[in-house]
Amino acid sequence: MDRRQVIGAVFLLVCASIPVSALAEPSDATYDALLGKYVLASPDGVNRVDYKRWKAVSSDVANLDAYIRELSARTPLKMPRDEAFAFWCNLYNAITLKVVLDRYPVGSIQDIKSDGLFDPKAYFGPWRTKRITVESRSYSLDDIENNVLRRVFKDPRVHYAINCASYSCPNLRNRAWTAATLSADLDQAARDYVNHPRGVTIFAGNKLRVSSIYKWFAEDFGGTDARKIAHLRKYAGPKLAAALASNPRISEDGYDWSLNDGKRDASSR
Repeated sequence: MDRRQVIGAVFLLVCASIPVSALAEPSDATYDALLGKYVLASPDGVNRVDYKRWKAVSSDVANLDAYIRELSARTPLKMPRDEAFAFWCNLYNAITLKVVLDRYPVGSIQDIKSDGLFDPKAYFGPWRTKRITVESRSYSLDDIENNVLRRVFKDPRVHYAINCASYSCPNLRNRAWTAATLSADLDQAARDYVNHPRGVTIFAGNKLRVSSIYKWFAEDFGGTDARKIAHLRKYAGPKLAAALASNPRISEDGYDWSLNDGKRDASSR
């Protein structure tokens, strides 16, 4: 056996020792490039998506579709925890982008209805329609959020990782989630949201107006107002931390479902 044959045999042995799921793992480079191109930071701290420009570039629309198809071939049940967490967050966000791009222009993602004539929740947005098959199971966005991310991972920071294409939602990042930096990136996303008026606002001296996320998913943040405030303290910057030290109470919640495309600026809210 000559030198080239030896090298070839070693290569085959190495490949045989690598799990199929690892060989099939898609690169997030294409998705990163799309996010970097169309997710734009704004002076008000809210990331906007340039859906209009994205939809006009058919090759980039096709690249997003291809990325989603690539993810659908993955096997998250075989992944380490952080890799699986990042996978499901990227899949959720990519599908949400596709849903909006397919129907753009729209004023709100809530204008896009789900399938299901007799499902009352189908009229409140696109989250109930089955949109992807992973490991032989069909998923809606609602399934991914509630039956996978929340139920399996039980990490309140998931609410800072997935984006519902709305102004009041935590920012869509301009890069994909990755296992290597997942925890640090989730903490940063939490800090960014908690310290932005979309997350928490102090008014009337000792009252809090919080995002409706903390109401809709109260159990993920401890259930009681005291535990929600403890969660906020964990990520609060100096100014908010000082305000929270005075034991304020949660008085109001709110959420702006306007599309995160930058057509309305913060002054109009």
